[in-house]
Amino acid sequence: QVQLVESGGGLVQAGGSLRLSCAASGRTFSSSAMGWFRQAPGKEREFVAAIIWSGTSTYYADSVKGRFTISRDNTKNTVYLQMNSLKPEDTAVYYCAAGGDTLRLRRGIVTSWGQGTQVTVSS
Repeated sequence: QVQLVESGGGLVQAGGSLRLSCAASGRTFSSSAMGWFRQAPGKEREFVAAIIWSGTSTYYADSVKGRFTISRDNTKNTVYLQMNSLKPEDTAVYYCAAGGDTLRLRRGIVTSWGQGTQVTVSS
């Protein structure tokens, strides 16, 4: 199983950018699909983005398409989420997740979760 630790959250003004990082430990990282989810206050956790083990295919929620970019560096056991043109509605706790494949990740079938990092976008 993969252990995940997120970093990079914080407070940013609308229109600004943040980059989240997720450091993974465990032998299965390079063969795992990875993703990001978020949960806003009073709302259910929702899928944000996913990337396959090789990094060659990515998937995004419609709400972040064109603004967020997921990437991974298997040599560093790290996955990233670059967030640009941030909006107040992007405010949430962001969670890193590992899964068997991106289809299952996108359905919320996750094998490992990180502890989450807070992102707050002020208007």
